[in-house]
This record gives sequence, structure tokens and C-alpha cells, in this order.
Amino acid sequence: MKKIFLCTSLACALFSATININEAPSNVKRINPTQNDEILSYSSSIQNVKKSVVNISTSKTVTRNTRSAFDDFFNDPYFKHFFDFNMPQQRNNQEVVSSLGSGVIISKDGYIVTNNHVVDNVDKITVTLPGSDTEYQAKLIGKDSKTDLAVIKIETSNLNAVSFGNSDELLEGDVVFALGNPFGVGFSVTSGIISALNKDNIGLNQYENFIQTDASINPGNSGGALVDSRGVLVGINSAILSRSGGNNGIGFAIPSNMVKDIAKKLIEKGKIERGFLGVTIAPLQADSKKAYKSQEGALITEIQKGSSADLAGLKRGDLVTKVNNKVIKTPTDLKNYIGTLEPDQKITIYFERDGEFKELSFMLKSDEVNNTSTQESLIEGLTLKNLDASDRTKLKITNDINGVLVTKVKEKSLGQETGFKANDIIIAVGQLEIRNLNDLNTILKHKKGLLKVWVYRNGSANLLILK
Repeated sequence: MKKIFLCTSLACALFSATININEAPSNVKRINPTQNDEILSYSSSIQNVKKSVVNISTSKTVTRNTRSAFDDFFNDPYFKHFFDFNMPQQRNNQEVVSSLGSGVIISKDGYIVTNNHVVDNVDKITVTLPGSDTEYQAKLIGKDSKTDLAVIKIETSNLNAVSFGNSDELLEGDVVFALGNPFGVGFSVTSGIISALNKDNIGLNQYENFIQTDASINPGNSGGALVDSRGVLVGINSAILSRSGGNNGIGFAIPSNMVKDIAKKLIEKGKIERGFLGVTIAPLQADSKKAYKSQEGALITEIQKGSSADLAGLKRGDLVTKVNNKVIKTPTDLKNYIGTLEPDQKITIYFERDGEFKELSFMLKSDEVNNTSTQESLIEGLTLKNLDASDRTKLKITNDINGVLVTKVKEKSLGQETGFKANDIIIAVGQLEIRNLNDLNTILKHKKGLLKVWVYRNGSANLLILK
């Protein structure tokens, strides 16, 4: 018995559709990049730059609180009741902590660039040159935590200074090498490619424009060199993303152009002075793009009162598309570019407002203006400041969170005992919301008994009891 299948118009249309698949040539020729008497090698490319990568050893003295095995016994309430004897619960022991890192020589007379986290808050910095056992005591010239860069100097001459490449010309897929002192085993070099460019929102630094590479970057490589196949510096190794602490093929380096700019300023002034715009910015979303002619830029969502942007006349909803000659495609473009400008520098901002393209020229204020509101708190041991647009960007805080930012907590103070931590935001005391330092100080001056202090920390509100 025959089975008959009927083809409906829809079914026929589905099964009669065709697609053209692009087929790669199958008869390809495989070639050997070397001859029988040749070896493919980049050894000559890195011979010179090897002389520019140094080992950095640091040490600092820390005080650790330790407990004796008998402390709990001697401080037991029953023991105290019968013997009327008090024992200290903790003992303070001083300990010297050492760590290792890498650095890159940038001048013949001893200037070396490295990561800020390699040399931050240390008592002693020791540099060992490649191929030598001689140790040099280094002086900290300047550091910038916002880009995680620092410059140190040793007193010697005729060093092999690295050659800087133009990191703006890098392309994904370029071959690169990471040089440094991983795990303290001594100099080594690893290879890979550039996996991605202009990586931001990693959460490592305030100003991020990372080169991502799969060249192995491990602990101790921090501050070392990332070079191209010519042996030219294109970045400073900074960090890895890893669950185990080892390399997982996701490493980040600070671009050489940023390194060069920061290093020059640190050598000349010992610190970085940045212009401050005073805005909170966000990218255009799918829906918001419909309201603007420009489809790229940095959308202003909040303006700090009294800031450069406020005095110049910028408004919420303005879409910044260009600053001076720098085209702004993303909020990171705007943040990083403003971060390269110095205070009291005149700039011209181009923006879109209500379908019209406008421009404003004005002078940038210093980012230190933000800290004029910083003051010692009436809560002993705390240093506080008014929460502003820059803090929101750095801490990734949404506009609906208002309060006072805790910038420092002194050890063994009332603030520390209460449970305050740096970067806490005091949002309320009891049922009263806190919007600025004046609000908080007014309440604290009239406090009686215990106070319920609410702080915003790690995305949620936490209750602290202030005595």
C-alpha cells in the first residue's frame, strides 16, 4: 500500500528554501616557515628589551594582633571573679613583610616605571638589574593610584632605557611578549597575542583602558613589560583575572601611551594633577538612542553643583560627542580624556541638546576641589567627605544613593570599633536621611545614647550601632 504525502504551501515553502554556504578552499598548501637549517625564533627581538626589565623587592613592617592559647582561659568571667586578674587579650607583634614585582627602565639615569600596587605603602624598595646581583636602594618619585602607575629611581647611569611604541596603533591579533619576574623565580618571557583593546569597567583602576592579552602574566610580573614582536614597549603588565591566582589567559596591561604621559608628569611634579568636569555619565541605551541624532557619546545624568560643568552651563541630558579634538564615543572616552588634562586648562566641549549641536569653552577646575569638603568626623577615627559625581563613578554607585563617604578609618578608634570601613557611605542616622556633612554633623552634635547609623556597603544597607 502506497503512502501519499501532501505538501501544503507552507511546508513546501519551508523545505524548498536554499542557502549558500561559503566554502573555504580545500586543497590548501601547508608550508614550513623555516628551512631545514633554520629555527623560528624571536630571541633577537627581545635581547635588547631584556636589559630594561628589573626585579623589584619591597618590604614593610606591619603590626599583627595575636592571641595566646591561654587568653580565653584567663579572660573567662569565672576566672576573673575568683582571681581578680586581668590578662591582655591580644599581643601586638611586629613583622617584616616582603613582596616581589617588576619594573621597566625608562631613562639612562635610573628612572623606572612600575605598578603603584608594587611600591605602595612600603618602607624599602630594592632594585636588581638584569644579569647582576648588585642591589640598588630606590627612591619613590611619585605614584598614581588611579592608573596604578608609579615611578622610582636608582642612583646609577648608562642604563638600557626601553623604547616606547604607540599603543594607539595596536591591533587585536598582534604578537606580544610579557617580560618580568613571575613568582620570584627570576627573569622570564611569555608569548601570546593581543586579545582585546580598550578594556574598561574591569574594576581595577579608576582610569582604565587596558590591553588584554593571553601572554602569561603571573604574580611578580606586575610592573613588567609587554612588548611587541620588535621588542618595543606597548604596555606595563598590571593584573590578571583568575580564580586560582595563576594565569588563565586573561591578563591586562596599561597602554604605553598612558604610561608615558603619567610617568612624565610624575617625574616633573611628583604627583598627578587632573582637571575635573564634575559630571556623572552613562552610555546611550537602545531606547535613549531614539531621542538623539548622535548614536555615540557620553550622556550626562548628573552635574555636581559648583563644578566646572555646572558653572559652564552643561545640563542633565546633554550628550557629549567631542572634547577639543578628541571624539567621544563612550563614557570611558570622556573620563579618560578629561583625566589627561591639567587644572586651569581651557577646553571646548561639543554636545547635543534637544536635537541641536552646541559647544561650550571653559576652564577646568582641579579634581582636588572635590576634597575641599573632606574633614575629620565627629565620630572619632573617621575622615569623611561629601559624596560627589567622581565618587559615584569610581565606586559604581547609582544616583539614588546619597550620603557621606568614609575615606579613612583610623586603627583602634571608635570608628573602627563601631565597624566603619573605608568607602562606606553613611546614608541615614535613625530615621533621618543624610545627604551631606552638615546633615550628619547636626545630628551628631545633639546625639544622646546609642545611635543607629545606616551605611551603604557592597550594594546593600548595613546597620551600625554608634555609642
